[in-house]
Amino acid sequence: MQADIITIGDEILIGQIIDTNSAWIAARLGEVGIPIRRKYSIGDRREEILDAVGGSMLHSELTIITGGLGPTKDDITKKVLAELFSSPLVRHEDTYNRVERMMAARGIEFNALNQSQALVPECCTVLTNHKGTAPGMWFEKDGRVVVSLPGVPFEMEALMSESVLPKLQEHFALEAVVHRTLITYGMAESMLAEHIASWEEALPSHIRLAYLPSPSQLRLRLSAYNVDRERAEQEIDKQFERLLPLLGDIFVGWEDETVQSAVAKMLIKRGETLSAAESCTGGTISAKFTAMSGASEYYWGGVVSYDNSVKENVLGVSRHNLDTYGAVSEQVARQMAEGVRRLCGTTYGIATTGIAGPTGGTPDKPVGTVWMAVATPTKTIAKVVQHGKIRAVNIERAATAAINLLRLELQKMDDEK
Repeated sequence: MQADIITIGDEILIGQIIDTNSAWIAARLGEVGIPIRRKYSIGDRREEILDAVGGSMLHSELTIITGGLGPTKDDITKKVLAELFSSPLVRHEDTYNRVERMMAARGIEFNALNQSQALVPECCTVLTNHKGTAPGMWFEKDGRVVVSLPGVPFEMEALMSESVLPKLQEHFALEAVVHRTLITYGMAESMLAEHIASWEEALPSHIRLAYLPSPSQLRLRLSAYNVDRERAEQEIDKQFERLLPLLGDIFVGWEDETVQSAVAKMLIKRGETLSAAESCTGGTISAKFTAMSGASEYYWGGVVSYDNSVKENVLGVSRHNLDTYGAVSEQVARQMAEGVRRLCGTTYGIATTGIAGPTGGTPDKPVGTVWMAVATPTKTIAKVVQHGKIRAVNIERAATAAINLLRLELQKMDDEK
């Protein structure tokens, strides 16, 4: 079988919001063995919805729709689906009562628009939305399944996890699909592909390798389709065991691991702490750590020292080094890391100073130049990296590279024990 994913909303087409729903849904469907035929976005217009959903049902056993289920007049998905399935809209009492209680708890009037959220096509199976007001809807016709979900990501994700995926696994005879992902950092995709070419060429024919690059990591995913799950899992584990010795210290972890989560685990295990001094990364390092639950156990704080006065007066960077070598220099990066470690009283200090761009570069320090440093109880190490000209990418890469510098140092300490 195969599936289509359709996201509905003029706001997607004009770029006001980014469609993250289709990527999330595709990943979840892939995990249960449902391949994607197409995913696309359309506007809030009757003819487009009719054409898209009707056309999808001609080619795919499953169509999942997100968006257009709000209470306002521009959200027409529910009405169009009622037309498509020749079914009148009726009030779903459980939804009506739940929305009424939700509005009362929030101090919002339960007006006609909010009441309309309980109207659903009579032929559908209602999927209770515990996170919002718009229910999900499950339709079946001529062996096809159409699922309509709210466009709000956290509402959609809850409905998919709690209701849709279990029903899909009951409804369809799904063939096993096995994925396992290994996380690397520190080697470009082309270089890594060349480095592990002999291993890749020796993979069994039923196992496929995918390279999944991003500015902060490179994932290697092995997949097996239409297989015995247990045997495929054992074979994929075996192949990754063969790969690990080739990767060395660029290996970060598995599945959802990141450079920062790997560092967090190491710090927690060691009972040690970290602080950060950031110039060009503007708090991105701090954000990466504090986005993880429990960060206060090991991450104590940071300083965004964008102006030289903060580097000098807060972190203790010498005026001589700032005047002689410039803010983007090894000397300043080292003093920033040492200063924040001292200021926060942590085991380690990490620092970044660079030129994120697109302006500010010089012939000897072009845009993308970043000095980073890690201060430990016994020494300070520093490194310069050169990225590109895109500011957002430079910031992301610099933050991850600085965290990785600490990861490598921690690994080195562990190896020396």
